[in-house]
Amino acid sequence: MYAVVNTGGKQYKVQEGQICRFEKLPGDVGAPVSFDRVLMFSDGENVRVGQPVVPDVAVQGHIVEQDKARKILVFKYKRRKRYRRKLGHRQPFTAVRIDRIGGPEAEPEEAPAMEAAEPEATPETPATPEE
Repeated sequence: MYAVVNTGGKQYKVQEGQICRFEKLPGDVGAPVSFDRVLMFSDGENVRVGQPVVPDVAVQGHIVEQDKARKILVFKYKRRKRYRRKLGHRQPFTAVRIDRIGGPEAEPEEAPAMEAAEPEATPETPATPEE
């Protein structure tokens, strides 16, 4: 089972149990995270592609790490002009462990329990149709 989610202006293919590095997300380590912009969902047999997103599918996880990536060097140079600039950059990221990919098959399990709790109309009090 996998899904393609859109976050931080990028698209990521995620699976349950996987640790993914996303663009910086707000939250502390251990905080739950939910991605509702799911572009594609596959349960192993069926593939659902959203237009643009798949309805009723969300990816849940929790934050494992808030850190910065390795430093990259930015070096500008103009020959014969004595121009050199050296800069470094560390991009912040959030590591998230994917706990659950909620597809349409997960919701019907909870729905019958909610329907059974509703009182049904008895023959003594017939339901009146609305005009």
